[in-house]
Amino acid sequence: MHTTNYVDTFIELADDSPVDHAVEPPAREQPTIAQLHYELISQHPYSLTSDDVVFATHARRAGIPEADWPDARTLFFSKGQPCMRSSPLGKRYGWGVHSDADGRVALVARESAEYARLAADTATTHTKAMRSRRA
Repeated sequence: MHTTNYVDTFIELADDSPVDHAVEPPAREQPTIAQLHYELISQHPYSLTSDDVVFATHARRAGIPEADWPDARTLFFSKGQPCMRSSPLGKRYGWGVHSDADGRVALVARESAEYARLAADTATTHTKAMRSRRA
């Protein structure tokens, strides 16, 4: 089974992120990936893993009933899936994503002291969100 989870990792903003501070993704009638990622992580900081967020986003957008989630999740992760590095939150909305020692995630606003602290922390693994455009 594949996973998108990171452990003790800070996903910093993409180099080509257009914002200088974090903003909430705009609400739409049909929720976007950014909106669902933001809602799930901001409402449950350090409670969900990346796998939980990625799958719940997929299931909600696909209209999969919660009763069917266990089997659907197994099928979903039977092949590789994009991780939180590809999330629009780090690409265009100004949010870093921190994974703790148990792989649970929380959002960190670009302009916050916590972002600066995590970005400078040498004990934490660092990676960047994927760029939106080629260099």
